[in-house]
Amino acid sequence: MGKAKNPPKQASNESRAVLRMYRSSPQKLNLLAQQIRGLPVQKAMDQMQFSRKRAAKDVYKVLYSAMSNAENNHGLDIDSLVVAEAHVGKNLVMKRIRARARGRAARIMKPFSQLTIVLRDTSVEAEAA
Repeated sequence: MGKAKNPPKQASNESRAVLRMYRSSPQKLNLLAQQIRGLPVQKAMDQMQFSRKRAAKDVYKVLYSAMSNAENNHGLDIDSLVVAEAHVGKNLVMKRIRARARGRAARIMKPFSQLTIVLRDTSVEAEAA
């Protein structure tokens, strides 16, 4: 019964990279994901490189990783890659307590999120995986 999980299903002209357990709220990370959705990969990387948001550096790394996966694992042409999907999901939420007046307590939520980036080669037609 030591069979491995099924690999994620994706087309032959796609590559992906996933950032898991990132210590930022999904709402903040989604602002950056919206900026790069549908852009050519080089333009998306420029967007992240010159963004003033803290998470932009890590989104850049995920983009770079997806681009490297496309080139090395799938043999795709990096010049014709487009950000097909960039979606953000919730992950773990650490719950902390802050002491307040009169012996009360307030809850502090420290959310984690995950980012999935899928790049698609526009020069190649998709074949079912």
